Amino acid sequence: MTIRPTILVFLNHRINIWFMFFEEKLLSLHNILMNMQNDKDIVYPFAEYNTQRKKMVLPEYGRYIQRMIQRVAAIGNREKRNEQIKAVVNIMGDLNPHLRDVNDFKHKLWDHVHIISEFSIDIDAPYPIPTRESFQERPHPIPYPSMPVKIMHYGRSIQNMIDALADRPDNEERHIVAIMIANYMKRDYLMWNKDIVTDEIILRDLTALSKGRIVFPPDTKLADVQVALVQNGNARMNGFGGKKKKKKKKKKKNNNKGGQPQ
Repeated sequence: MTIRPTILVFLNHRINIWFMFFEEKLLSLHNILMNMQNDKDIVYPFAEYNTQRKKMVLPEYGRYIQRMIQRVAAIGNREKRNEQIKAVVNIMGDLNPHLRDVNDFKHKLWDHVHIISEFSIDIDAPYPIPTRESFQERPHPIPYPSMPVKIMHYGRSIQNMIDALADRPDNEERHIVAIMIANYMKRDYLMWNKDIVTDEIILRDLTALSKGRIVFPPDTKLADVQVALVQNGNARMNGFGGKKKKKKKKKKKNNNKGGQPQ
C-alpha cells in the first residue's frame, strides 16, 4: 500500500502546527511560574494548602460555612447582616437533618454561629448571646463512690436500698419492704450461683448489709424463686438457641402399582 505525497505533506504540516501550539503553551506556563517565583506577595488559589489556611473552629460544618459566616460578619448594614445570617443558619440545619428532633436544635445552631465567628459577629439572635467564658468553663467533676461494695454479687443498688430502708422507722411497712428486698437478693444470688440457697443465708446477708439495723424473726420464710428461675431459663433456651425438636419425616407413598420400587 502506497501513500500519496500530498497526504504526507498534509500530515507534516499538521504536526508542525501542533508542535508550535504546545511550544507556545509551554512558554506561557514558564512565564507564569517565573512571575510567581519573583512575586512573593501574590497568593494564588491553586497554590493554597489546608496547612496554610486558617484553622476551622467547628470542622463538622466545613470551611465554606466558616467563610460564609466571616463574610456575613463583614457586612456593614445590620439589617442585611441579620437577613444573611438567617440563611446561613438554615443551611447549617440542612447539613445536619438527623439532629432536627433534638431539643433546642435551633438554639444550638445560633450558638455555633457565634462560636465559628469567634464571638465577634454582631447580630440580633433570637436566643441569648453566649460568651467565650461560658464555653471555656470546665464541667464540675462527678463524685465517684469511694465506699466499696460489701457483697459484690448483690451490687451497689441493693446496698443503697438497704441503707435507705434501715433509716426508716421500724413498722409493718418496713418489714414488708425488707422481705421484698430479700426475695430480690435471693433471685440475684441464684443468678450467679446455681446451687440451692437457704433463706438463712439471704437474711443473714441483709442484716450484715444493714449493719444490724434490720433483723428478721427466726421463722421468716422467703419466696421460692428457684422454680421460677428454672422455668424462665428453659423458656430462654427453647426460644434462643435451645435444642429444637426434630420433626418426623413423612414417608413417601409408593404409587407404583406393581409394588416395585421406582
